[in-house]
Amino acid sequence: MIYHPATCNPARSTAEQEFQTRRAQLIAELARSKLDALIVSFPANTRYLTGFTGSNALVLLWPGGAVLFTDPRYRIQASEETTCKVRVAKGPLFVPLMNAARRNKIRRLGFEGSRLSYETYQLLKENLPLGASLEPVAGLVEAQRMIKSGAEVSLLRRSALTNSEAFRRALAKVRPKMRESDLAAELEYQMRLLGADKPAFETIVTFGPRTALPHARAAANALANNQLLLVDVGASQDGYASDMTRMAFLGKPGGKVKRLYQAVLEAQLAAVSAVRQGVHAERVDRVARRVLRARKLEQAFVHSSGHGLGLEIHEPPRLGKGDKTVLQAGMVITIEPGAYIEGFGGVRIEDTVVVTSTGCEVLTPASKELLIL
Repeated sequence: MIYHPATCNPARSTAEQEFQTRRAQLIAELARSKLDALIVSFPANTRYLTGFTGSNALVLLWPGGAVLFTDPRYRIQASEETTCKVRVAKGPLFVPLMNAARRNKIRRLGFEGSRLSYETYQLLKENLPLGASLEPVAGLVEAQRMIKSGAEVSLLRRSALTNSEAFRRALAKVRPKMRESDLAAELEYQMRLLGADKPAFETIVTFGPRTALPHARAAANALANNQLLLVDVGASQDGYASDMTRMAFLGKPGGKVKRLYQAVLEAQLAAVSAVRQGVHAERVDRVARRVLRARKLEQAFVHSSGHGLGLEIHEPPRLGKGDKTVLQAGMVITIEPGAYIEGFGGVRIEDTVVVTSTGCEVLTPASKELLIL
């Protein structure tokens, strides 16, 4: 059975118009890719195209329209979240999808090559209409998702505000002997109180020498006097992710801590200043590394300078060596250089920013000063 949900209010009408525009843009790309239709299976992509947030869905998109296939658990939810045609099916979703492809005489059927499991691919292949072929495609939806609409930027801005306020509230509760895991739990609790759906990723909290581990998990390590604190935290709100890293110090920081912090801050500010429409992603990374090289810290910088984000915490582009992506207005990226010294500690400073025609807007409102506790 196919449902045709009705638009029930102006806000929903505006949102659906955006979804329709996204689908129309993707359909135009199908012709350029010599495809008759596309199967979209990755959850972030199905949400981007339809608004549906359930865990089981396939979307068939072709010049004649778009249908979202899901199971009976999501019948009501699908009718509430999308005005795209919805087909509720018992059993494997690829069966009614392939029947629709057969009815519409689809021959060259694209699928998300890096997103589809081999098992599902085999099932699709076994049920292909006679004379049809499966064609792997890479990044069609993701390329479109890189450029955020005004509505998406507003959602990302709100997520960044929630994230920053949760950080401010949680940091006020920091005390000696507090465990990393306790602070991580407090951050996530405050996010939820402020309206976040969930953390955008596993919250990173490290103290003392463990701040030299860029992606360490929060552990039972307890905070002591005269130690660095590194907090890398993100909120997912209405599906959109924010990401920020801030540093604090319990006690009075010595000269080595201050110099390390100042070097990373200068690199981060220089990288932010380098962001603008028309610049290659790798150039932003190169600017940050140049500052750290002058401070003899280039070898201590062991990751890229940032990444795109939106419906996922990590999206294209990657701000690193070799990424030739040209930044465009509307892209939302992180800027996060760091320097890590084994046995001593590390510093990372990270903002979420939106690219503009003349530079960028920093969406993260939290101060970048080293916070003294």
